[in-house]
Amino acid sequence: MRTLAPPFVAFALLFLSVCPTMARDIFVNNRSGDDRFTGHEQAVQAGGAGPVRTMEKALRLAQQGDRIRVANTGQPYRESLSFMGTRHSGFEIQPFVLAGNGAVLDGSEPVPAKAWEHYRGAVFRFKPPRIEYQQLFLNLRPATRVAVGGMDVEPPKLNAREWCLHQGFIYFAVDPQNLPGDYPLSFASKPAGITLVSVQNVLIQDLIVQGFQLDGISALNSARKIRLVQLTVRGNGRSGVTVGGASLAELDACRVGDNGFAQLLTLPWSQTHLRQGELLSNTAPAWVDQGGKVFRDGQEIHGGLDEFRALPSAK
Repeated sequence: MRTLAPPFVAFALLFLSVCPTMARDIFVNNRSGDDRFTGHEQAVQAGGAGPVRTMEKALRLAQQGDRIRVANTGQPYRESLSFMGTRHSGFEIQPFVLAGNGAVLDGSEPVPAKAWEHYRGAVFRFKPPRIEYQQLFLNLRPATRVAVGGMDVEPPKLNAREWCLHQGFIYFAVDPQNLPGDYPLSFASKPAGITLVSVQNVLIQDLIVQGFQLDGISALNSARKIRLVQLTVRGNGRSGVTVGGASLAELDACRVGDNGFAQLLTLPWSQTHLRQGELLSNTAPAWVDQGGKVFRDGQEIHGGLDEFRALPSAK
C-alpha cells in the first residue's frame, strides 16, 4: 500500500525541483587573482585556492544559480563577457548573479601615439579599426563629443579636448603646444561588454560598463527575466543597453549616458521595464524605439524618449 509523503518531504522535493543546486560564490580579483586558482576563496591561500583573475574565467567555472563576486580594485577589467544557456541562468528564487561592487568593465584600449596624423591647426585625427560606431576617452572617461551632420563634408569646429567621428576618422583638438600623445586617450576596441543569449533569471548589479564599440549590455536572443540594478553604462559606441529578440529586461536605478546612438535601444519582440534611474540624453536619445514594448514604472510607453529620470516619489 502506498503512503503519502509527509508535508515536509513534499516541500523538500518541490524545492529541489525548482532550485536543485546550492549556489556557490566565485570570487574575481584582477590584482591578486590567478585564473589557475579555484575561485572559491576571496583571498589567496595555499594550494591554489583564491580568486580568479578574470570574470571570463569565473563564467567558465560557473554553474546554474551561482554568484560571481567581483573585487573593485581600482583597475578596470578589460574583457567582453557572454552569458549563455542554462549554466549562466538562475532559478525563480535563486538568480545567477554578477555582483560588481562598483568595478569597471572596460572595452577600450589606448590610442597609439604614432596613429595620430595632423589635420589642421590644433586638430589631429586617426582611423580606428572599427568605424561605424566609436567613442573616445580621456583619462578613462568619455571625452566631450561634438555632433556631426550627415551631410557635413568636413568635421565641425572643435575646441580643445573635444572630438568627433567623421568619415571613419576620430578627430581630436589639443591644447596649445600639446600633441595627442600628451593625453591619456583611448578608443572603443572590444565589440560588446555583456552579451546575454538564451539565459533566464540573471541579476547584474553595481557595475560600470564602458568603452565598447557597439553596446555596453546586449540582451538580444531569448534572455528572459534579466535584472540590471544600479549599473552605470556609459561611453559605448552604439547603445548603453540593447534589448531585442524575445528578451525581457528590467533596468532598476541604472544611470545610462554618453553613448553614441542611444542610451537604450529596443528591438522587435522584446520587453523592457524602466524603474528609477536615469537615461541621459546628453549625447543621444534616452530611448530609441525600433520595436518591442517598454514600460515606465508599470505603464507602457511608446515611440522613444528624449530623457528618462526617476519619477518623484508620492508623499
